[in-house]
Amino acid sequence: MNQERGSVTVLTAASLVLACVLCLVAVDLFRVLAVKARAQTAADAAALAAARELAIPSPQSPQEAAAAYAALNEATLQSCVCERGSFEATVAVEMSVRLLFLHITRPVVGRARAVVDLGGG
Repeated sequence: MNQERGSVTVLTAASLVLACVLCLVAVDLFRVLAVKARAQTAADAAALAAARELAIPSPQSPQEAAAAYAALNEATLQSCVCERGSFEATVAVEMSVRLLFLHITRPVVGRARAVVDLGGG
């Protein structure tokens, strides 16, 4: 009977380690989901800003407007397909997320498309 003494302590310690690992993985997952939502918001804002420049031109280019709105949302503009004379802006923005469990930083990309509707029909 003395040989089994302390086995509950080992099982409890193992269970606590597993619970801690699962908590860290869950925190990382929620961090990625939160940054993905912020990246999508930044992409939406950048696409709308570029489309506004296509519809109502100003001295600023659609790419500059998209980059400015991406930066306001703490993102970096990756690409902007929004040439003057067209009626569509497609953008991709990037944000970084630091994962606690793996101790790495990963990029998260948000993409959006905005179309200028001229109301002709």
